[in-house]
Amino acid sequence: MDFLNKNKQSLTKTTRQFVERFDEAVRLGDSADQRTRPIDVDTVEALEEALISADVGVAATERIIEAIRARRTRDRSLRELVKEGILTILKGADTPVGNGHRPHVVMIVGVNGTGKTTTVGKLARLIKDSGKAPLICAADTFRAAAVEQLEVWANRAGVDFIRARAGADPAAVVFDAIAAGKARHRDMILVDTAGRLHTRVNLMTELDKIRRVAAREVEGAPHEVLLVLDATVGQNGLVQAREFMAASGVNGIVLTKLDGTAKGGIAVAIANDLKLPIRYVGVGEGIDDLVPFSPEDYVEALFQEKW
Repeated sequence: MDFLNKNKQSLTKTTRQFVERFDEAVRLGDSADQRTRPIDVDTVEALEEALISADVGVAATERIIEAIRARRTRDRSLRELVKEGILTILKGADTPVGNGHRPHVVMIVGVNGTGKTTTVGKLARLIKDSGKAPLICAADTFRAAAVEQLEVWANRAGVDFIRARAGADPAAVVFDAIAAGKARHRDMILVDTAGRLHTRVNLMTELDKIRRVAAREVEGAPHEVLLVLDATVGQNGLVQAREFMAASGVNGIVLTKLDGTAKGGIAVAIANDLKLPIRYVGVGEGIDDLVPFSPEDYVEALFQEKW
């Protein structure tokens, strides 16, 4: 299954709700032709409801509506204008990832229950399939079960795995993993950190220590700090993201459980409110069910006609 089809499948619940409400907004005018229908108060309210119900968020919804009013012409349908507005927001948050240093160090952070550990395994598989050699570092030294689970996923992905004894300093494990990655000529180091609440100051401080250790060993490291967010929590995820941005320098998002929610519009809210790019999307439970995020595929999937 290609990436677009996986995105379509994962957004089924969101699309079902969104398209129905969007079509209702489009039908409100007295003209059968979307291209000549005026954007009146009723149409705007219905369109706002459709976007907010998909968890696009108030700020992003207002931005899309204003863009539609500014660009409205007789040769453009409302559907085309909404798609253009969403795409503009998503592309505006996208930033290139620097790949100038080897190994490329990626730190994965998030709260418990977001699918963080399984995401690391899936990401390792995705990287390996692209022709690069990753190494997984288990920097969660507090929960033995988490380390064992990660090792299972590393074995499934067929990649190297570095762990330490329970209770070891997570930053020391990262030091060892980077040394191993250099010795084995690995392209990427994926650092799985312990799940933590964004309100736990001491644990958030630990992330900063890991960052400092990585920076001493590889110039510019960590090159990526990916926050794993559960799409089902909707707007609450923005609060988590802001705290992790402040504590650990998050510069990208992995959105998991997108297939289990009607709140798939949260990707737009993240891009608009936080100016953070969505790097990957979890679309299922299998090891191949993590795909690189594509703004174009996302918008196309959001407006799919059939589900």
